[in-house]
Amino acid sequence: MRVTKREHACMILDEEGQQLVIDPGNQTGPITVRGLKAVVITHEHADHWDAPHLEALRAAHPTVPIFAPAGVAAAAEGFNITVVEAGERVTAGPFRLRFFGGKHAEIHRSIPLVDNLGVLVNERFYYPGDSYTAPDVPVALLATPAGAPWLKIGEVIDFVTEVAPRATFAVHDAPLSPMGLAMAHGRIEAAAQQGGGEHHRLEVGDSVEV
Repeated sequence: MRVTKREHACMILDEEGQQLVIDPGNQTGPITVRGLKAVVITHEHADHWDAPHLEALRAAHPTVPIFAPAGVAAAAEGFNITVVEAGERVTAGPFRLRFFGGKHAEIHRSIPLVDNLGVLVNERFYYPGDSYTAPDVPVALLATPAGAPWLKIGEVIDFVTEVAPRATFAVHDAPLSPMGLAMAHGRIEAAAQQGGGEHHRLEVGDSVEV
C-alpha cells in the first residue's frame, strides 16, 4: 500500500490501483484520483473537509461512500455521509477500515469538543485525526499530527512512544513555519526511534510504502 502526503491533513492511499482519500480539507489543493473507493473524514473542522472537494470527488465518482462521524454528517448538509462510530469496521474495495476514539483533542475548556475518529487501514496504517487516540494493535506507519491549536509537542512525543510504530511521518503541519516544522520533525523522529522505528520527512506529494 502506498501512502501519499498531500497538503496539511490530507492523504491518499493506493492499494491495487484503487484509492482512499482521507481528510480533503480547505488547506489541500485539487485532488484527482482514478480508482476512488472511499473518502474518510475524521471530523467536521474545515481544514479536514470542505464542500468543493466533496463536490469534485462525487462528480467524478458519484457512488463513492464518504465515511465520517455524526458531527460531519450534520455539518456537511447535502452530502450523503455514511456515519461510522468508534469500534466499527467497514470495507471499501481493498481497504479495510477500523475506527477509534470518539472526540477531538481539547483546544480549550471554553471550546466544545466535536466528534473525531482515528482510522486504521488494512491493519497497517493509522491516522488519529485531531486526537491522541492510540489503536489497540501494532502499527506499521503512523501519520503523526505535528502542529495545531490543540497540540503540545510533549503530548505528541507521548503519543508516538505509546503507539511505537515501525515508521512515522508528519501531518497537520500547515500552521507551522519552516523552523517549527523542523523542530517537530526532530521530536517525532526521536520518539519513533525510542520504539525502534524511523521517521520519514515527507514533502507534499511524497509517498511511502507500507
